[in-house]
Amino acid sequence: MQTIEINKTYRHYKGNIYKIINFAKHSETMEDMIVYQAVETGKVWVRPYKMWNEIVDDKGTLRFTLID
Repeated sequence: MQTIEINKTYRHYKGNIYKIINFAKHSETMEDMIVYQAVETGKVWVRPYKMWNEIVDDKGTLRFTLID
């Protein structure tokens, strides 16, 4: 499992590039979240921390892969 780091850039398995802005907590569930931004559009997203390193297919492809 790869280490998830703030200010690092990752490629989503569908090809888009994102930079991690920060970590956060869901206000209702206290679930750990990742706040990240699309490099191309600047759009900001939030995803559960546990999903970041998920394998998305039977080939072992990670949802996000560190690129810097």
